[in-house]
Amino acid sequence: MLPVEEQIKIISKGAEEIIETGELEEKLRRSQETDRPLTVKLGLDPTAPDIHLGHTVVLRKIRQFQDLGHRAVIIIGDFTGMIGDPTGKSRTRRQLSRDKVMENARTYEEQIYKVLDRDKTELRFNSEWLSKLNLADVINLASRYTVARMLEREDFRARFETNEPIAIHEFLYPLMQGYDSVVVKADVELGATEQRFNILMGRKLQKDFGQKSQVALFMPVLEGTDGVDKMSKSLGNYIGINEDAPNMYGKVMSIPDQLIVKYFRLVTDVHPDEIDEMERAMRNNEVNPRDLKMKLAFEITKLYHGDGEAVRAEQNFVSVFQKKGIPDDITEYRLDDDKLFSESSVDMADLLVKLGFCSSKSEARRLISQGAVRINGRKLTDMYVAVMNNGDIIQAGKLKFARILI
Repeated sequence: MLPVEEQIKIISKGAEEIIETGELEEKLRRSQETDRPLTVKLGLDPTAPDIHLGHTVVLRKIRQFQDLGHRAVIIIGDFTGMIGDPTGKSRTRRQLSRDKVMENARTYEEQIYKVLDRDKTELRFNSEWLSKLNLADVINLASRYTVARMLEREDFRARFETNEPIAIHEFLYPLMQGYDSVVVKADVELGATEQRFNILMGRKLQKDFGQKSQVALFMPVLEGTDGVDKMSKSLGNYIGINEDAPNMYGKVMSIPDQLIVKYFRLVTDVHPDEIDEMERAMRNNEVNPRDLKMKLAFEITKLYHGDGEAVRAEQNFVSVFQKKGIPDDITEYRLDDDKLFSESSVDMADLLVKLGFCSSKSEARRLISQGAVRINGRKLTDMYVAVMNNGDIIQAGKLKFARILI
């Protein structure tokens, strides 16, 4: 293992808050003395199965713990997921069915190993212990916290003050998440800053049950490609970890310059000393932000696709955006015998869907009306094209290209 001071430097990279740093240092020293890795906990509520870079902020931090020799316990909240985490919600969440929760959980399991080391990860479902609690156990657990303390939570307090209903089962969610820490004997729990109340509940319950309290490590929210809002698929400002390499690289290149350092800290494995030097160089105008952003795009793409694909994605970006060219590995689509093709016209909305550029005709029409679709570099203004020729290049947005064959 690395010296404790170096471990602290890596673990602290990008962290919003650590409660308490002194406790973490003590646990790391004890880990070295006893040759026992720390148990680092992360709870996942399987209600949104598609993982993007925003979700990987905590996963990447877990991986850094693993690379330092520690072990991760990932708790899939299949039981608590049926309640639904009330954090940040203005009203009671609709409860998910058992089948839906398990479907989402399986999808999570497939994706998290794109970040985590499978050999150093223990995956557990909290129904393993929560489903076995009887009423006496639940009452005992509930007796360890007061309604007054629950109402200190901003979301609960706001709902109480506006007479918005708060269901009793919602109070149980943070208690159950805290009890997870007791069961797995967590040394550290990670989460986003919005999970503060739930994670601190784990510290309290561990103490109540005679255990050493876990260290709470909070990671900040990651803004999306727009640089304004939290990364979200619904807002369209996300970078998915399953996106192909050229799209991933291109989306990273679209982030505002002021987010370059934050992205390096939160979603890459670049050493904090190197990031500090980048930040200094940017502040003193000693480096072109575009060059650092290309390094960032390469680092992120490499993490999910490997060096070879990252190199090709960079070459593709340079060709398309800096040299105004067309990608080498362009999609080809044959219109022969296609019902979209007739002597009169081609339905471009249908064609964009067929090419996989849009998920629906309404989305395709919106792209066309916004001027985001081009044929041979010329902006498309009509929904139908009278004539298409062999070799025509269709471009949707900045990243999607196809060559038409007839």
